[in-house]
Amino acid sequence: MRIDVKGAIVPNDEEWIYELFEVDSICPKAVHEEIEAANGEDLDVYINSGGGDVFAGSEIYAALRDYTGTVNIHVTGLAASAASVIACAGDSDIAPTAQVMVHNVMTYAAGNHSDMEKTSERLKQADRAIAAAYVEKTGMSEQDALDLMEAETWLTAQDAVDYGLIDRIAENSNTGHLVAAVIDLLPAALVDKMQKKRRELINYFTEGEEN
Repeated sequence: MRIDVKGAIVPNDEEWIYELFEVDSICPKAVHEEIEAANGEDLDVYINSGGGDVFAGSEIYAALRDYTGTVNIHVTGLAASAASVIACAGDSDIAPTAQVMVHNVMTYAAGNHSDMEKTSERLKQADRAIAAAYVEKTGMSEQDALDLMEAETWLTAQDAVDYGLIDRIAENSNTGHLVAAVIDLLPAALVDKMQKKRRELINYFTEGEEN
């Protein structure tokens, strides 16, 4: 069975917004549904994603690692950020023209200096959590993984294989159009606005049914 990890990696409750604007995305729920439908059959996971939400990516990674059947990962264009973590979830190959990118976790924050210090610690903790996937896949030290992330490292197909993040370069790839750019998430303000609008619509129709 084929699973496409394309576009932004988003939480379950945000995917509908991407669908509304016809923007490629993937969420953990969709992957869980595909895994359940596969029922032990081999999974072929095709990745062309600039990453996205850390926790959504982690859930997808864990789900693929825990799958009882065979998981084959194919990086067809870009596996960046959270998508590079998912690429570590099984035996993998990469198109000769594809790339992998690893970097530190990012966020937005506001508040006083204590808030900023707490946020900084949370980011460092998140970096170590992400690095664990690279360590597990490659056998490199945690510090080496963190150094690659700190440098925002872009890897060619051969580089990714040399580091052990990907197992091999694909001999023949019929994957269609390949990209070499990070795919941006929708602006947080737009997501918040659409979530608010959704709640208003739900409340409107719910109240209408009750009346």
